[in-house]
Amino acid sequence: MASKFALEGLTDVLRLEMRDTPIHIVLIEPGPVRTEIRRKSRAAFEAWIDWRGSARADLYRSRLIPRLYAEGGPPDRFERPPSAVTARLIRALEDTPPRPRYFVTTPTWVVEAARRLLPTRLRDALLARVS
Repeated sequence: MASKFALEGLTDVLRLEMRDTPIHIVLIEPGPVRTEIRRKSRAAFEAWIDWRGSARADLYRSRLIPRLYAEGGPPDRFERPPSAVTARLIRALEDTPPRPRYFVTTPTWVVEAARRLLPTRLRDALLARVS
């Protein structure tokens, strides 16, 4: 999550810095997209993450490990195919001028609405329950 938040911050700052140029800085916020990232990241996880020695070992055991190694289960209900990201990217390229942000999945829309409407502590509490 930290790296995604850092990328969002970098994009916002870069958009401001480039505002007097013809270059438009856009953020595509995909959310849950059906890819092979979990399967492809298992080897690096096993090589580099000492989850058993982590203060959060129980969380790894109960929630993260089962998701990482899940095979053939039903997709998340909000999960979209990669083509949904492509469609948003094309839209961003064709819009004149493009919007600063393009949301792909329902969760990205909901999180943005929560960010705008809810106090920080309430938003944090809600996000902690669903993540």
